[in-house]
Amino acid sequence: MVISTINEEIIQTSTDTNYDRKTELKTLDDTKAGVKGLVDAKITKLPRIFVHPPQNLQNLTNPTKTQFSFPIIDLNGIENDRGKHEKIVEKVREASETWGFFQVVNHGIPIRILEEMLEGIRRFNEQETEIKKQYYTRDFSKKVGFHCNFDLFSSPAANWRDTIICSFAPYPPQPEELPAVCREIMIEY
Repeated sequence: MVISTINEEIIQTSTDTNYDRKTELKTLDDTKAGVKGLVDAKITKLPRIFVHPPQNLQNLTNPTKTQFSFPIIDLNGIENDRGKHEKIVEKVREASETWGFFQVVNHGIPIRILEEMLEGIRRFNEQETEIKKQYYTRDFSKKVGFHCNFDLFSSPAANWRDTIICSFAPYPPQPEELPAVCREIMIEY
């Protein structure tokens, strides 16, 4: 579902004093089905938790006119040059502090692996909700988890996204902890 414009009805309902955002957030979280669960339920109206409050919209720029140039970190030669390794570590630190993310190129992961990883995650998201619910958690200390919006209860508006997380460092999860539909490719990745 895509909203291309904000209409008056959404803005009015977002400011309704009877609206209980916390309950709506908890209801979504309690389903353990995430955004995909809303799609599967064939909702016809965007839940209000996904709509930014009007006061937040005033500060947004026109996204079609905004040009971002976020950090790209090139790992080419990192394994052979100690000086380059230190420079890359510094670039990662700076990008993490400034942007919170960055793109890595020349990382050595074959395109076949990246494509299979995307397909594995697709399989995870398309499987039965009851299977996915086994992984749904807000406990970010777990090595493997699935959730809808890591900041669901603290952001001004939820994001239309579900996430599967796997922590492989410093100690990887046991293979049986990984979802069966993407286990092999996650281990290979």
